[in-house]
Amino acid sequence: MKEAASPLSREIALRNHLVAILIAAAATGFVTLLPGHPGVWVQWTWLLHVFLGLLFSIYLTGYLALHVKRAFGLRRTLVSLVGVLVALVFLGVIASGYHLSALGQREADRWVYQWHVILSSLCLAVFLAHGLTGYQFSAGRKNKAVSDSNEYRPAWNLTVRYAGFSFAAVLFPTLIYTATLPAEKTGPVITPYQTPYGPHPFRPSQTETSTGTFMEPARTGNSAQCGACHAQIAKEWQASIHSQAGSDQTYQKNVNLLAKKKGMATTRYCEGCHAPVALISGQLTEGGKLDTPGHLLEGVSCLACHGVDQAVHVKGVASFRFSPPSDYLFARQSNPLALKVHNYLVRIQPRQHRKDMARDILASPQLCATCHVQFMDKDVNQWGWVQMQDEYTGWLNSPYSKQTHQTFAEGYLKRCQDCHFPLAKGSDPSANSEGMIRSHYSLGANTAIPYYTHDDGQLLRTKEFLQADKVRVSIDIPDRPDAVHSNAYVAPNIYDSKEVPDYCYIGETLKFNVVVANTQVGHNFPGGSTDINEVWLYVRASDGQNNTVFESGAMDSKGTVDQNAYFYKSIPIDRQGEPVWKHDLFNMTGDSFKRVIMAGKSDIVPYSIVIPDWVKSPLTISVSLKYRKFNDRYAHWALDDEGIQLPVIDMSTDMASIPVRIKPEIEALPTH
Repeated sequence: MKEAASPLSREIALRNHLVAILIAAAATGFVTLLPGHPGVWVQWTWLLHVFLGLLFSIYLTGYLALHVKRAFGLRRTLVSLVGVLVALVFLGVIASGYHLSALGQREADRWVYQWHVILSSLCLAVFLAHGLTGYQFSAGRKNKAVSDSNEYRPAWNLTVRYAGFSFAAVLFPTLIYTATLPAEKTGPVITPYQTPYGPHPFRPSQTETSTGTFMEPARTGNSAQCGACHAQIAKEWQASIHSQAGSDQTYQKNVNLLAKKKGMATTRYCEGCHAPVALISGQLTEGGKLDTPGHLLEGVSCLACHGVDQAVHVKGVASFRFSPPSDYLFARQSNPLALKVHNYLVRIQPRQHRKDMARDILASPQLCATCHVQFMDKDVNQWGWVQMQDEYTGWLNSPYSKQTHQTFAEGYLKRCQDCHFPLAKGSDPSANSEGMIRSHYSLGANTAIPYYTHDDGQLLRTKEFLQADKVRVSIDIPDRPDAVHSNAYVAPNIYDSKEVPDYCYIGETLKFNVVVANTQVGHNFPGGSTDINEVWLYVRASDGQNNTVFESGAMDSKGTVDQNAYFYKSIPIDRQGEPVWKHDLFNMTGDSFKRVIMAGKSDIVPYSIVIPDWVKSPLTISVSLKYRKFNDRYAHWALDDEGIQLPVIDMSTDMASIPVRIKPEIEALPTH
């Protein structure tokens, strides 16, 4: 019958395993620190390191239970102190390792990874110190029972075995994965692919790719995979206009009109910004479709912004260069288990992911300029170069860019991202130390899409955004030079009041100004598609019995605005001088009318009212700046619904109450 091993023999056996595992874990841990793009073997090593760390924690638990029990009570002060230090360091490594293995490297917890690296380095040093002090204390002594034990195995022998296991655990998966990895497709998804605008595959869009080739849809889209880790951000993005840029009914109406009139290849002009997945994959040629998942599910996908590495220029029309992120293992796989491994690798070592997804261009307004600036050239409109929307130049000329002589009291740079992607509380791996993330609702001025998609939450957020003191209106009633308090004459030398009452007389013409100030829009107001949006002033004057004395900018029962109202809009025209009202900008040759307000500037609008004799005092003047995404004519056509009435938002309001008087006769001074 085999004799049971002694506690000391079991302790030494565990120690030998610990030494071997520690060396293997240290070696694989070093690999996680290697700079540059992580290759296939490097990522398999990360997984092996996690496994070795877990194995090490199991062996360490057993070893400490035996070692502390044996060493407790021995009077070896120096050895005991070093041993306690070793145990604490090891426990710190294990605790931080478990945190990283379970939660990954979260942005707010970067210190956990840093301390894991520091403590792991200390492990080797203190373990060696503990071993040396223990060896010196017991030098010259020999424990025959231990040396004769069949359970004792030299640490170096185990180290060789663990090294061999580690090598095989990395080599074979690497060879298998590399051999089965499908070749990257660089051709268009639709062939033959037409290039009527020259040899460049994406023209008339200004898009470039880092490879100079087409890319598979999964390389430019695949936003659902992003949502596996960034659930809150993905949910916000899905509600945003960005995600619906390709599926929006009005856009689909216009892009299909373009395809019908100019051919499928011309739709690249629009799709570079509205559906880059379709553009870069080579869908946009004869035989392709405008209702693929790249349009309907992605729109401006996560990678449409996060995959951009530079702005080719700031003239717009999708003038960005797309550079796909580096692949982690099992990227773009449909197998659920493979996707879990992929996402796990990203979480435990996101260094390359951060580098790819947080490029410098993301913090620059130039990124926004690549799509929120627009021009059209002769090759599309057969006329000539025409400038269209240009929010970037509007921002450059504003006080917010800090590139002009203008300035505001804040005195700091405010970018597009600061307004449309503000910091907000959120639970996400990318949240900073204060729990803040960039909101991806990307709020702007589109109230139409959330209205007819019944997204009440996004509609409410957009309304609040528009009403957040972006633009102010105020009524300016000039002082009366002939104002009097009574019909009695008062000599000027005894009447020194400089403030005169605001009032008006029956029968006279009251003149006043409405001041519209662009106070917090970082570009011209209104921006975007000023040809189909509606911004106007609604002014109403009523007497004390709420009878209408004057009205401008009212809407009729069908939702049509009084055409004599004061509008902020543009009227594009075609080569015959007729309005281009369907937003078919390929027919546009210029603007016959355009009225906007530059950032930090004001517009003064004069009004005059004849006060009728039936008015009851006081006269109340109210003004509101109204906004509607899409005028009713365009909305009825684009949405194929003659009865739809899109919501109207009061962006700013003001009111003034003015007494109405009967003009008195002023008594003349006696002549004697």
